[in-house]
Amino acid sequence: MSDALPLTYLARHGETAWTISRQHTGVTDLPLTAQGEVEARRLGERLEGLTFAAVLTSPLQRAVRTCELAGFGSMAKVEPDLIEWNYGAYEGRTSADIHRERPDWQLFRDGCPGGESPDQIGARADRAIRRVRGIEGNTLLFSSAHFLRVFAARWLGLDAAGGRYFLLGTASLSVVGYEHDRSEPVIRVWDEMPREQRISPAQAREYQEKARR
Repeated sequence: MSDALPLTYLARHGETAWTISRQHTGVTDLPLTAQGEVEARRLGERLEGLTFAAVLTSPLQRAVRTCELAGFGSMAKVEPDLIEWNYGAYEGRTSADIHRERPDWQLFRDGCPGGESPDQIGARADRAIRRVRGIEGNTLLFSSAHFLRVFAARWLGLDAAGGRYFLLGTASLSVVGYEHDRSEPVIRVWDEMPREQRISPAQAREYQEKARR
């Protein structure tokens, strides 16, 4: 990937009480746990030395606080489109609980009653992508897992349901950008170790087709 082409860094917020309990946390404005604050500071260490033309954060405090502890609070701007998926009636519930009454439910296919559909969150991701692509230089986004997974899918040209193929831990860091030129978007995914995996749109579509068989 050419250094001359812009990169967009995707930072998930640190741990909250509901990430521990695995409850769906959409618009509920939970704070970070003490461990979440530690994770946010460690995320800042991973970003140390990088410069950004823009830093954008979800309005929810778990993202804003992660941004602050990572060292970017002073330059961050709140972007409402980065807010997490609105889970509607499923807010605060676990997938296991939901499946007891609706065994075939899939978030990325069905959305949530009284909340957002995949198409609706995909439209928000598209708006955020358009804003990012209009910025000259690298950008850093702080948001939540499901929104960032949809953002990554839409960046690669997949539908919003493609977000189910990406897994993001708390305070994780991923990067989306371009391969050689702006005609080939890619995502680079890091785990806690310095191992890198690069996924192209063609590979993502191949994974999607295999999963449907």
